Order: sequence, then C-alpha cells, then structure tokens
Amino acid sequence: MNPLFSLENKTALITGASRGLGQGMAIALAGAGAHVICSSSRPGGTDETIAQIKEKGGSASGVAADLSDRAAVESMYKKAVEDHGPIHILVNNGGTIARYPAVEFPMDEWDRVIEVNLTATFHLCQLVAADMIKSGAGKIVNIASLLSYSGGITVPAYTASKHAVAGITKALANEWASNNIQVNAIAPGYFRTDNTQQLQENPERSKAISARIPAGRWGLPEDLGGAVVFLSSDASNYVNGTVLTVDGGWMAR
Repeated sequence: MNPLFSLENKTALITGASRGLGQGMAIALAGAGAHVICSSSRPGGTDETIAQIKEKGGSASGVAADLSDRAAVESMYKKAVEDHGPIHILVNNGGTIARYPAVEFPMDEWDRVIEVNLTATFHLCQLVAADMIKSGAGKIVNIASLLSYSGGITVPAYTASKHAVAGITKALANEWASNNIQVNAIAPGYFRTDNTQQLQENPERSKAISARIPAGRWGLPEDLGGAVVFLSSDASNYVNGTVLTVDGGWMAR
C-alpha cells in the first residue's frame, strides 16, 4: 500500500456503523490498517460489522450511543478514548430521516432529525477536536448528502440538517486548520441502503433517479471506501473544508 494512504497505528471512530454506508466505510478504514471503533445506537449493534472486519484480518471494537441523547454521545466518546486511546480519525456517519409533506411535518420529528444529524455531528467534532488540538493532528470526515445542495421532496428536516453539515464542515475547517486538523465531508449520491428503501420501491422515482446517474447504477456501500480512506489519510493533508461528492456523476448531469 502507498504509505500516503496507510492508516496503520491510527484509531478511527465511526458512527452509524451497523450497516449500509457506515459498515462499508468501517470495513475500508480497517482494510487500510486502522483500528476501527464502530458505533451504533444500541449495544451489540455493530457486531456484524466487527465480525466482517475481523474475518478480513482487521481490528475493530464496538461502542453504542443514542445520538439524540447528548449525554450518551459524550459518554460514548469518553469510553472510546478510555478503552483505545486517542482518536485520530472521526467519521460522523450516524443519521436518520423522516418523510412527511412539509405542511404536516411533526415538530418532534424535526427535533429528532436535527439532533441526530446535525447536533450530534457538531458535538462529536467538538469533543474530538479538543484532543486533536493537544496532539497537533487529526482527521474529521462528516457525511453530507446530495441534499446538502438541493431541496428534496418531503424531507425538510433532513435537507436542513445536511445543508448545515456541509456548512459546519467548512466553519470547523477554518478554525482548526492551523492545528493540523483537516475537516472534510463526503456527499454520497443515491446508494442502495435502508435510508433510500422507499425511493428504491417507488418505480417512477427509482427509474428517474437511475436515468440521471451517468454511471448507470445506484451506489453500493463499498463505493465510499476510497473516499473515506483518502480523507482519513496523509494523502489529504492539504485538503480542508471540502465536500467530496461520490455520486456516479449525478451532480455533473
């Protein structure tokens, strides 16, 4: 492996690692040599991810926290550090979505989506950066979305949260670049995951989405592996505050 892309002797913490995109990225980080701390909302939720990593010869462990609970988020981070030492790489992937017409959107659902997708992301950035500043280096990768650029349909809270994730990625990059901390984001396109199940099952929407993707297919979780390893490695030491779109060409169409 090119040493620029090696994550040997690094510890990565990734949220939302039980399945889908988070699982794919966790496996990629471990494949590049990192010890990966896999987080999900319930104890044991990342057992399958950890098993897959270990089957491939990688190193991984699990933690749990409800991302809508700020105290639980802080406790999870502290446990990760106590058990495994400093976190060199943070990947904020955990998220949720709710679909309702805007005029009917329940405010408790609004609060839940914003808390999980945005506030927990900022909170973990804040926690890990305090330690990264002391050590003089660090990598933070936030997971944005194509809905960081457009409005979507019946997902106003998700859209607002993902626009904001792109914004705080840039704001934190500005503040922490002088501490040798690179803060970037990945904006996945349309991937075959639980979050997009309703779209996949809607024949008209699924057909329209597929027709716009120049690559001719929806993404798979492993398609994010190269991007997350790049943004977590020394290869991206002069990349800061960017939102890297991984979408099969959707945004270029």
